[in-house]
Amino acid sequence: MTQILWLASYPKSGNTWLRAFLANYLLNTPTPQDINALPEFVYGDMRVDYYEQLSGKSQADLTWTEINQLRPRVHQFLAEAHPGTVLVKTHNVLSTIEDVPTISPDVTFGAIYVVRNPLDVAVSFSHHYGLTMEQGAKAICFKPLEIQAKAGHILQVVSDWSTNVRTWLKAPGLYLNVLRYEDLTASPNKAFTSVLDFLKLPKERERLKRAIRHSSFKLLAGQERQAGFIERPQNAERFFRRGKVGSWRNELAAEHVDLIVRSHRDMMIEQGYLSADGEILV
Repeated sequence: MTQILWLASYPKSGNTWLRAFLANYLLNTPTPQDINALPEFVYGDMRVDYYEQLSGKSQADLTWTEINQLRPRVHQFLAEAHPGTVLVKTHNVLSTIEDVPTISPDVTFGAIYVVRNPLDVAVSFSHHYGLTMEQGAKAICFKPLEIQAKAGHILQVVSDWSTNVRTWLKAPGLYLNVLRYEDLTASPNKAFTSVLDFLKLPKERERLKRAIRHSSFKLLAGQERQAGFIERPQNAERFFRRGKVGSWRNELAAEHVDLIVRSHRDMMIEQGYLSADGEILV
C-alpha cells in the first residue's frame, strides 16, 4: 500500500520552498517546474474537491462535522492517488477533532516538518493575510487559531505556533525530518541533502544543485511576477514577498516581539531561536 509523506509546517514557514525543491529534484527536468503546477504534484489536505468527490456533495452542502468525519477517507484516497509515496501539504496541528485524527496514522509514511522563527512567521503571516503586525503577532499566539474555509478550501486547524510545532516534533513513533527555515537559507545544499537522506533518494550532485537553483526564492518570485501564483491570497500583494531571515527586526514593534517571546519562549529555546537567558539569536 502506498502511504503519505506529510510536508508539514506552520503557515508561512517555507512549505512552498520545500515543495518546489522536491518537485524539481524528483521530476529532474532541465527547466524549472511551474509553481502553478505544484498543487498537482504535492496535494493539499485543505482542498475541498476531495471531500466533494467522496461525499457527492458540494462545498456549500457539507457541514464541518461531515468534513471532519470524511477526513480518514480523504487521507486514504490521497494515499492511493498513485504508486509510491504520495506527498501531501498540511498546516494542521497534529491532533484529534471529535475523536478524528487530523493526520491519519494508518496511511502515514512519515513527515518533513519545516520550522521557522516565529518572529519572522508573524511578519510574513501578517502580510499574507492582510493583517496589521499586532494582529499577526496575536494570531500566532492564539491557541484556537483556525484558517477559515474559503472557496476550494476547508477550514484548517493550526493552533498557535508552539503547539503546532510541538505536536509534530513530539509525535510518538512518527518517522520525521525537521528542517529549520534559517538552515535552508544559510546552507541549502546541506539542508536539502538531509531531505534526500531521509527519503533514501539517490544523491546526484548536479541534480541537487539544479533543483536548489530552480527552487530558489529569486526564481520562484520571478515566476510569480511573470504568471502569478494561484496560491496567493487576495489580501496579499504577492506570495513570495521577501523570504529574508530576521526581517522582524525592521517590522515588529517591541511590544509585539515581547508578546511572541513570552508566548513561545520554551519552543524558541528548543529550536535555537532564543537563549536560556532570553537573548534572541536569529
